[in-house]
Amino acid sequence: MSHTIRDKAKLINRVRRIRGQIASIEQSLEAEEDASKVLHTIAAARGAMNGLMSEVIEGHIRLHVLDPHQHPTTSQIAAAEELIDVISAYLK
Repeated sequence: MSHTIRDKAKLINRVRRIRGQIASIEQSLEAEEDASKVLHTIAAARGAMNGLMSEVIEGHIRLHVLDPHQHPTTSQIAAAEELIDVISAYLK
């Protein structure tokens, strides 16, 4: 089973929050609000999108790159964890 199917409800909730943030950006621009508020909202939406990306990539690595049915070695597990940590740090 794909991790996106298994975590579907959780991922969809994250997407809905991001959609709300994007709508807030649009409303702020329509209302000609202060640029600092718009920038903060854009930064929050970007952070949320990066968090979503990180979660989907991590699931992909854990379930498709590092196939649990193939009984990965300790070194393969360690390499996957290191890759996940690097990607998570990059996307923060």
